[in-house]
Amino acid sequence: MIDILDAPLPYESLLPGRKPDEIDLVVIHCTELPDLAMAREYGERVLYDSGAGNSGHYYIDRDGSVLCYIDPLRVAHHTRGYNPRSIGIELVNTGRYPDWFHSARQTMTEPYPERQIEGLRALLDHLVERFPSLRHIAGHEDLDTAMVPSSDDPENEVARKRDPGPQFPWARAYDAGRLGRLAG
Repeated sequence: MIDILDAPLPYESLLPGRKPDEIDLVVIHCTELPDLAMAREYGERVLYDSGAGNSGHYYIDRDGSVLCYIDPLRVAHHTRGYNPRSIGIELVNTGRYPDWFHSARQTMTEPYPERQIEGLRALLDHLVERFPSLRHIAGHEDLDTAMVPSSDDPENEVARKRDPGPQFPWARAYDAGRLGRLAG
């Protein structure tokens, strides 16, 4: 049993609904922000004419606590091209913050705490049980491979997304027998 704190974003009801059997993919992200409070602030920002913003469905803090910002039966904006079929899970981690696109700051060094990985495993167990159609798992970096001009030298390009990054312990984080790794 997993304890999930329901903390819906203000625009959750504006997001389109979907049927449970349309969901076959989990995408793992890291917030690339210093803490959960800032991740919430970013998630609440309205970015689209629909009144919605960018957010994962679930957020897992460093202590392993799990929050649901968007009901998984709604389509959240978290991975371009994959939103209708996927559930987004955000892990609080600094990533490349605050210089996401600076060419000299592309190394992600913060490890993922064991309690956070335990929270992720429990959430994945819950989701596989709730959504029997789940078959795949991917990192955001696997699916969004776009390059963008670096902030310090527009002639140089860096990866738009690198999360969950090289510190993410794929072998410990999920059961490969239940969810196959998907690449874009």
